[in-house]
Amino acid sequence: MTRKRILFVCVENSNRSQMAEAFAHLHGGDTVEAFSAGSRPSGRINPKAVRFMGELGYDLSTHASKSLDQMEGDFDAVITMGCGDNCPWIPAKRREDWGLPDPRDMDDDGYRMVRDDIGRRVQALLASL
Repeated sequence: MTRKRILFVCVENSNRSQMAEAFAHLHGGDTVEAFSAGSRPSGRINPKAVRFMGELGYDLSTHASKSLDQMEGDFDAVITMGCGDNCPWIPAKRREDWGLPDPRDMDDDGYRMVRDDIGRRVQALLASL
């Protein structure tokens, strides 16, 4: 079986796309190759993202903030996270924009709501590939 290649994109690659990549690893296991990148990467993972994914048993501190320029190859799906015009066109068999709010400045409950929404969306995406 060929593993599905998925790329999650947001602006800073420090919150939403990082959590989406983590959920794809958690729920997709060996059936998926998941990546995340930013159009203007911040160079760091938001400590809140690390903390709130840690609540689910995932160590996001092992990830790095990456640029879209570092992404190569073909993707089965490219998912943008509401970055609008800041997300350049990346060829893929399937494209979706999830239009998620950036949780960077949200309180803990708001951040968890975005995290959990991402988790549900990633599970639905994996089931549909």
